[in-house]
Amino acid sequence: MAGRGASKGAGKAAGKTRRLLVRGAIAAGAAGFAVLAYAYLTLPDVRLLATTNPSSTAFMEQRDVEAAREGRTTRREQEWVSYSRISENLKRAVLVAEDAAFWQHDGIDIQQIRESIQASWEEGAPIRGASTITQQLAKNLYLSSSRDPLRKLRELIIARRLEAALPKIRIFEIYLNVIEWGDGIWGAEAAARIYFGISAAALNAEQSALLAGAIINPRLHSPARPTARLRARQQIIRGRMGRARSPAPEATAVAAPAQPVVDEVLRPTEIADDPLVARGEEDAPVEDDVQSEEDLPVEEDVPADEDAPEPVPTPAPFPTSAPAER
Repeated sequence: MAGRGASKGAGKAAGKTRRLLVRGAIAAGAAGFAVLAYAYLTLPDVRLLATTNPSSTAFMEQRDVEAAREGRTTRREQEWVSYSRISENLKRAVLVAEDAAFWQHDGIDIQQIRESIQASWEEGAPIRGASTITQQLAKNLYLSSSRDPLRKLRELIIARRLEAALPKIRIFEIYLNVIEWGDGIWGAEAAARIYFGISAAALNAEQSALLAGAIINPRLHSPARPTARLRARQQIIRGRMGRARSPAPEATAVAAPAQPVVDEVLRPTEIADDPLVARGEEDAPVEDDVQSEEDLPVEEDVPADEDAPEPVPTPAPFPTSAPAER
């Protein structure tokens, strides 16, 4: 009798444990659904971007907050230009450096994500290098540079919404006009005029490769005074620009090409095969203040290309020098 009673007691305890586990699973599922619902319902309406250029971005506002916190006066140098008024050299360079499969994917590069996860697993390093141009645009326009999981989820959803609502060329046009290219410098036109004294339409291959190499963190590696690491990136990008091209300059920003126009798909992970590059090495201040997450030159003392022309900043009313590395 005693044994039977003990058995019943154990059975009741096990049943109670199972019920608690089920309730916990239900509660966790409900909480997860609530988070997903909140993330979805609070997303911005990206359809407005089809006909309206954004006057500000989340990254610009973040810089304003940072400047106010440090007692500095914020500035914004930006001049919007149409897709056709941006150098084909710069378009090629940005594609090679940031998202060579841009014309093929739907905002999220699943293959690149798999490769990044595999590399992270094999090397025990954080996942890097999987953000597409569309994801970067979503982050710059509406989110922040944090790595909060909910932020990443919102980024992915917004990226898919951008791809559904806008032609590819329009996405690329907005990206090239709003990304940060230095302290208070936003977009290709402002960058070209400040660093080289020319318009974005006149950028040559060397200048374009330098600008594209700086996208990951232009406030740390300024095109005005290139670091050895930035010079190494410039050389790699310049050597691969001929294998990717964007749609014809006469194409409008409201009509994407019927077929992708890429001579050869160059995935960001291919850059990791270069001896100058190591996957996953950080190239940003410790606060993770970056626009993109691409692979970087591994050697700190990579010699600069002596034959590459030095950028000549124009006599702008504000400094273009890079902040000291931290």
